[in-house]
Amino acid sequence: MTAADTVVLAACNFALVVLGVSFFLTVYRVVKGPTLPDRVLALDMLVGIAIGFIAVIAIRTGYTLYIDIAIALGLVGFLATIAFARFILSRGRVDEQDEEKAPPATSAAKASPSAKKPGKAAASGKSPRAPGGAVKGGR
Repeated sequence: MTAADTVVLAACNFALVVLGVSFFLTVYRVVKGPTLPDRVLALDMLVGIAIGFIAVIAIRTGYTLYIDIAIALGLVGFLATIAFARFILSRGRVDEQDEEKAPPATSAAKASPSAKKPGKAAASGKSPRAPGGAVKGGR
């Protein structure tokens, strides 16, 4: 065994130890994570750690097919993260819709003066606009 082989073997062993520790810390975050986005981020990190394990094993064995497997796992992990993010986003929209359906807590007396007189905007020649600049009643 040459000096280069010894260095590569030592580096692989060190990398496996670091990846192992990070794996257990990330699994802890998946289990303990206070919010769903924390768990999704930890699962994405687990995919990255698994890719690291596969790369180190590919270096140690010299079998290059493992690199192709790591690339495929990276693509699948990316798609899974996007799917989880869309799930979290759609879940947030459902929560927002529930809040919109709830009756308002304020009384009609607190409405703005322009809301009490609907003809005022038409008399001034200005078109009524919705928040965001869109014309009311338009597409």
